[in-house]
Amino acid sequence: MKIVLASQSPRRKELLGRLGIDFEIITSDVDENIDETDAETLVEELSFRKAMDITERLVSENPEQDYLVIGADTVVAVEEEVMGKPATRDEAFAMIQNIQGSSHFVFTGVTVMLFRKETQRIMRSSFVEGTQVTVFPMSEEEIWEYVDTGDCMDKAGAYGIQGEFGKYVEMIYGDYNNVVGLPIGRLNQVLKGLIK
Repeated sequence: MKIVLASQSPRRKELLGRLGIDFEIITSDVDENIDETDAETLVEELSFRKAMDITERLVSENPEQDYLVIGADTVVAVEEEVMGKPATRDEAFAMIQNIQGSSHFVFTGVTVMLFRKETQRIMRSSFVEGTQVTVFPMSEEEIWEYVDTGDCMDKAGAYGIQGEFGKYVEMIYGDYNNVVGLPIGRLNQVLKGLIK
């Protein structure tokens, strides 16, 4: 069986590698701009689109192969506001200003698509994992200091918990790996159920 991670995130690659499975990376170029304001619905839909895009591409190239494709998407949500990745330094500052001194949620949607050559059918399993993160109060100087590291620019909510920003995290409730970008514990359970 060919296992594919439909993500270019180095953090997801590292996390999936911890499951001890051989996989390759094929990135999806699906449109991620969708009209959805609910964070959980949004990440599940985006993970599905990514996984389906790669699955359809692989099956059309060679339907005589078994495939398992994993798609994932992560956002930060503060109350009803969904925060993706910042486009500018000012946007990164505003995002961190918004989360400092309070709690927010990190949601990751994961979709696993399994194609079996014998049946020529695709099975889908999707889930959303949520983790609550509380950030210590930060001064403007501390926020700019972090923004200036550049670590914020390719991450949902403008921070990476596994990097320098970790010193500002007061506590988390839920799966730490989910905040990094892939809830591998729950994903492992899904994979065990699918691959028998």
